[in-house]
Amino acid sequence: MTSPIEAEDAQASVVLDEETATKTESADGEKKHTGRSPGQLMWARFKRDRAGMISAGVVLFFFAVAALAPVISALYGKDPYTLYGQEDPSLLDDFAMPQGALGGMSSDFWFGIEPNLGRDVFTMLLYGMRTSLFMALILTFFCVLTGVLIGMVGGYFGGKVDYWVGRVTDFFLAFPSQLFFIAFMPVVTALFVSPRDETPTYLRAVAIILVSWFLGWMGLARLVRSSVLSLREREFVEAAKVSGASQWRIVRKEILPNIVTPILVQGTYMLPSAILNIAFLSYIGVGFVEPTPDWGRMFAIGAEIYQQDPAFMFFPGIAMVIFVLCFNLLGDSVRDAFDPKTGR
Repeated sequence: MTSPIEAEDAQASVVLDEETATKTESADGEKKHTGRSPGQLMWARFKRDRAGMISAGVVLFFFAVAALAPVISALYGKDPYTLYGQEDPSLLDDFAMPQGALGGMSSDFWFGIEPNLGRDVFTMLLYGMRTSLFMALILTFFCVLTGVLIGMVGGYFGGKVDYWVGRVTDFFLAFPSQLFFIAFMPVVTALFVSPRDETPTYLRAVAIILVSWFLGWMGLARLVRSSVLSLREREFVEAAKVSGASQWRIVRKEILPNIVTPILVQGTYMLPSAILNIAFLSYIGVGFVEPTPDWGRMFAIGAEIYQQDPAFMFFPGIAMVIFVLCFNLLGDSVRDAFDPKTGR
């Protein structure tokens, strides 16, 4: 017996079109078609999706810019912490608004400067992206890991184990997530820092990850559970049990490879959602605070001065819309590459 993913790959390994087959030359000079690995087939399907390739390029560009933010900032010659408007009063007018059009954009300040304090918007955006993207990566990793483990335990063992795992999942789903974030972020930070002391940035980052992870794994857990329930009674799993395979080997070799697709696709949807949640926490003042650069902090500043300086909100807003849109399109393309039967 073979698992569905092995059977599908065996059927797909010999194809008729040249795009999904590899030609090799035999000893007598005759060219024959040879099968491709599952990864090669998925990559071939993904390459044909123009929207997916463009989205992947944009997403990689954002991550590269975030990773190289210190290098770009050094080459640019400015940082997100210096108060340039205070050092050079000519950059701000009498109302502490940037001099010149479009928020003070110039050859020295590519995206303009921040009202009131006069920080450089370009480097604020670079470091804000760096903070949000890497925080979201860590959060998504923990949520995916937790959701897969809990979902597989409930779906594979069934019975009372599945019942109690399901009730625990339902319990966490009952929490109003936004209100929980607002209420418990100060509680988490207060457990480690006195209210009279300033909370360190690293502790705020840990608190954001803990609170978001606490309520971020349930959707994937239910998805994995339903997938495992449909697989555990299949013939290839029964054959593995009869052959004497351990439960760990059955889960690792027979079940897990068949649920990689929904896990990967769901993960690509969870990451932009995590970015929005982190930005929301900073926007309402319970996430990152001054002077830590963050997308949510930039939106909070822009909301206060949008009437006097609407240009300040333009670049962070456009950057977030492009990133979230491209990552969602990338998720659709990955889903179609793994399972072409779900074509849009």
